[in-house]
Amino acid sequence: MKIEEVKSTVKTQRIAAHSHVKGLGLDENGAPLQMAAGLVGQKNAREAAGVVVDLIKSKKMSGRALLLAGPPGTGKTAIALAIAHELGNKVPFCPMVGSEVFSSEIKKTEVLMENFRRSIGLRIRETKEVYEGEVTELTPVETENPMGGYGKTISNVVIGLKTAKGTKQLKLDPSIYETLQREKVEVGDVIYIEANSGAVKRQGRSDTFATEFDLETEEYVPLPKGEVHKKKEVVQDVTLHDLDAANARPQGGQDVLSIVGQMMKPKKTEITDKLRTEINKVVNKYIDQGIAELVPGVLFIDEVHMLDLECFTYLHKSLESAIAPIVIFATNRGRCVIRGTDDIVSPHGIPLDLLDRLLIVRTSPYNIAEMEQIIRLRAQTEGLSVDDSAIMALSEIGSNTTLRYAVQLLTPANQTSKVNGRTQITKDDIMDVHSLFLDAKRSAKFLQEENTNYMM
Repeated sequence: MKIEEVKSTVKTQRIAAHSHVKGLGLDENGAPLQMAAGLVGQKNAREAAGVVVDLIKSKKMSGRALLLAGPPGTGKTAIALAIAHELGNKVPFCPMVGSEVFSSEIKKTEVLMENFRRSIGLRIRETKEVYEGEVTELTPVETENPMGGYGKTISNVVIGLKTAKGTKQLKLDPSIYETLQREKVEVGDVIYIEANSGAVKRQGRSDTFATEFDLETEEYVPLPKGEVHKKKEVVQDVTLHDLDAANARPQGGQDVLSIVGQMMKPKKTEITDKLRTEINKVVNKYIDQGIAELVPGVLFIDEVHMLDLECFTYLHKSLESAIAPIVIFATNRGRCVIRGTDDIVSPHGIPLDLLDRLLIVRTSPYNIAEMEQIIRLRAQTEGLSVDDSAIMALSEIGSNTTLRYAVQLLTPANQTSKVNGRTQITKDDIMDVHSLFLDAKRSAKFLQEENTNYMM
């Protein structure tokens, strides 16, 4: 007899370096709490970030830039991600690393401009004539194939829609049936069909079916109110890059040569300034008419010292543009040479004229008490049981080495405790893995002592 285990349908989420960050952890007056929303300490930096969030929400920060500067492992990326959480899903947040601009396919400036456009949203509001309701019937009607042969083709599809006020039966074009299949629409789903274009949007499963299956992956929505056929305001959120990409892609024919030509084209194509200017004109026209609303988002450039002089010059022009997002830079460098030059030394590896435009937020190293709180938070996020002596040992290791190294010891220490038959990580487990793995300082010291044994 074969027995199979039914796998859970609950979504599993990978725990990343900043999974515990849920926001900036500020009170109602904008003052930072010692430990809240996954962030610990860094009170001045978090309070400054809170002011930036308020400016972004009131749309008074567009085209300005912020620099998070501090030693490695002081929470610069965490604060940037916390800003994204505070702004919510509707405000575009585009993270990138400085080294991303060195692409082999397109120019450095094109990579920067592409990410700039990804960080600017456009909220389009349209009043459309729609048919909305819960699907009660979905029947494709087949007829003989007009081309001959034994197969049959779908001539139309009959769909029944139900709302709180009534029901309607619709006879739709076969092309809409293909859209229904793509959207995986079934009986019991709540959908709306645009009367003019025939576009179908699945909103979710009707909440009357919520008790039928315990699936956390499914989104349940209430039965729509009003009539099936109505006028509805539809809100679409797109980025300017989406508009650029949609208009830059040539619409080829359906013949074999066109299809092969499209397949052979490189994956990335550069979008011309002329096309972007035309799109900006259309966007401005929509904004003036009140159809659309511009939503300036955030472009986060980590390791900004990796950009070179050409990129910094291009950033000047981009920040002065009429349509520009908020740009947040992060760097862990002190005084260093600007990339693309031989001898120009500048703070953080950024030219002084660009530094002059930035609001600079400093992050400082954590003390032992703050490290202890962060390690407890990470252990809780990863679902690990750690005793107090182990937490203290990790905090001391973190103060002598780095916080990142101390946090990374949690997972191998958990494995060691399992091997020793324990369910809780102890100080012995921490010291065991600390002796097995080297941190950067001990590794550098070891290299210095054993330098003669290594190849030059």
